[in-house]
Amino acid sequence: MAEEQFVRNSKAGAPEVQAKAKKPASFPPAPEPLEVAVYDNHCHLEFEFDPELGVMAWQENLDLAQSVGIKGVVQVGVTLESSKWCAELATKDSRVLAAVALHPNEAPLYKTKADLDVAIAEIEVLAKQPRVRAIGETGLDFFRTDGENNLELQQHSFEEHIRIAKDNNIALMIHDRDAHHHVVETLLRVGAPERVVFHCYSGETDLAQICIDNGWYMSFAGNITIKRNQHLRDSLIMAPSELILVETDAPFLAPEPYRGRPNSPYLVPITVRFMAEQRGVDVNELASQLAANTERVYGSWAEGF
Repeated sequence: MAEEQFVRNSKAGAPEVQAKAKKPASFPPAPEPLEVAVYDNHCHLEFEFDPELGVMAWQENLDLAQSVGIKGVVQVGVTLESSKWCAELATKDSRVLAAVALHPNEAPLYKTKADLDVAIAEIEVLAKQPRVRAIGETGLDFFRTDGENNLELQQHSFEEHIRIAKDNNIALMIHDRDAHHHVVETLLRVGAPERVVFHCYSGETDLAQICIDNGWYMSFAGNITIKRNQHLRDSLIMAPSELILVETDAPFLAPEPYRGRPNSPYLVPITVRFMAEQRGVDVNELASQLAANTERVYGSWAEGF
């Protein structure tokens, strides 16, 4: 989750999100549908928008996404409360699989390791549910976290989430902000799960090479369309086709030309077409590869429903 456009109440079950601007922007128009359907492998449908946005419930999000060629989403937890919500939603709609975790910036809020471990134990219980297919988003975030105790709690949380992913043989969904070296060091030191996804890939090409060498997936969001982010486009171009994924991180990171407006899974086609252009491949070819990659990471959306 890249909190650039909105702020959240980190302790809420379905976090309230408020636009920073005085006059919130509306949802962008729907793009032309994809001919070959794909998945949004990272979104936050629990977030509620300011009523001025024209609140879009999770059902509306999914229906609109389906109408433009998005056949499923991975709904991602960031708190204990929202992780419970994600796991429950995945049992209600076959288009949803869940990822559960404490966000890296959530861990220090527990103040002590003992309190943090109580919450992590509840994440471990959720991880055993059949439609929970990933532990995430977890990782390290040095952009907002400072102080020795806070960093220790974040590191402990990350390592425990890695353990849970391995124990349950499900994917690990990485949040990595200003912490590339430490994230990689941790994964190599404690041993990474079989399937690792760098959510909202933000590294330079050196990190891309590390991902390639280790078979880790790079998931690209709408920020790859921003002009200044040439390093993301370079990383996308060098990545093997079998290691790339696409996501929205909705309601954040809407692609150009809608930067700053609320994002939603129905905008995935914009990013897919941009990625195809950058890689010099046919959109349908890329979409087919993205769908296959996503199913390889998370399994079948129909299974367990």
